[in-house]
Amino acid sequence: MTARIGVAVMAIALVLYIALVAQFTWLLLTSGDPVGIAMGAALVVLPLVALWALGRELWFGWRAEQLAGRLEAEDATPSEQIDVRTSGRPVRDEAAALFPAYRDEVEAHPEDWRAWFRLGLAYDGAGDRRRAREAVRTAIRLERGTPR
Repeated sequence: MTARIGVAVMAIALVLYIALVAQFTWLLLTSGDPVGIAMGAALVVLPLVALWALGRELWFGWRAEQLAGRLEAEDATPSEQIDVRTSGRPVRDEAAALFPAYRDEVEAHPEDWRAWFRLGLAYDGAGDRRRAREAVRTAIRLERGTPR
């Protein structure tokens, strides 16, 4: 629940920022000054990019949460127990030791979204957030039936 509150606070802050940039953009566009108009035109892109990025990240989180719920309902989540630090993050060495089994599962079943999702969890536990997100994105695409 804490993560959801954090996401909501950050989303609200970003929307406020976008509104302020949009207001400043409008002031520049209507200033009548050629330099101000050029700057305002350039600033039109920023709120659009920010809204796109916010939407994409919220969609990713929502879909990942759905897949995690399905995996849990199927009792197919990883069952290994690893130690965690006081921060709540897994001990990387223990998580990295479990990684090869999940990699082998993906290699054996490359079209199984469940295998990719579990690989994403293993990457996350090993501290590789970029690859974890890629694996979860692949799981989302496979679950939807969209080819890689």
